[in-house]
Amino acid sequence: MIGTNIQSRRKVCKLTQEELAERLGVSRQTVAKWESGETMPDLGNGAALADVLDVSLDELIGYDPRGTMLPMPPKGKHLFGTVTVGERGQVVIPKQARDLFGIQPGDALIVFGDEEQGIAIAKADDFMERVSVLIDHMDAGSGLRR
Repeated sequence: MIGTNIQSRRKVCKLTQEELAERLGVSRQTVAKWESGETMPDLGNGAALADVLDVSLDELIGYDPRGTMLPMPPKGKHLFGTVTVGERGQVVIPKQARDLFGIQPGDALIVFGDEEQGIAIAKADDFMERVSVLIDHMDAGSGLRR
């Protein structure tokens, strides 16, 4: 799986085998062997590959596009799968997403919408905390006090 992931992510990043090899300090043949599955990168090269290809090492090793048919997401981005909207507009957030973002029953969520970019959901407490920090920063810069 890692060979396929290296190759697909390299192409998404618009890098040739030669360019990737140069960034890692290895030969093009080494990259070709990794991609073909003939050999595997050692831990140091795996970490460097993940960094250059802007993905986590876990994703580089274990990402399986079957079922999603989507390329591996960049580091810090997630694809949790699809959800179905119920008759009254309710959506169940996937468990993996709830766990990652610490969403618990009873938490308030804010739904944002951008007609060009789509919908985003954030925990209301986290959002308000960030807004408060931003306001404090702006107040400090202007000399204003609340």
